Amino acid sequence: MRLIQRLSLLWALLLATALSSTAAAADDTVSVRGILVSASREAGETDKSLAPYEANLRRILRFESFRRLGAGRAKAALPGEGSFNVGQGQTLRFHAEEAGEGRVRIQLEWQGGSRTFMRTGLILRSGVPAVLGGPSQPDGGVYALIVIAE
Repeated sequence: MRLIQRLSLLWALLLATALSSTAAAADDTVSVRGILVSASREAGETDKSLAPYEANLRRILRFESFRRLGAGRAKAALPGEGSFNVGQGQTLRFHAEEAGEGRVRIQLEWQGGSRTFMRTGLILRSGVPAVLGGPSQPDGGVYALIVIAE
């Protein structure tokens, strides 16, 4: 009887270990979000949806007003790749891998049509945005991209 109890306990421990490994593997993913922004030197009102990022946009880009043009998101395994549209015919492709201490290393490529605007690498903490300045717009403003790993 004791042998059966010990075997049952051993099976329970093995099952718990297998389930926790599966749960841990499921957490080895990252969601990358991108927000496409139009930055203008003209004074004006900034989109309310950009309020959490406005201080960073002003500090990094040194423009006066900001308008959201689109957004997108993709989920990828770590390590892994993903891509998504952010609006205005622009796409963000990325490769993500763990960087330790709760950070993710992302190699990204920002494209518009057949043109590559930027290739860069970022190390992001979950929920902390990065702001990238992009190409000029015909009206004198610039495109910007807010990248967030979650």
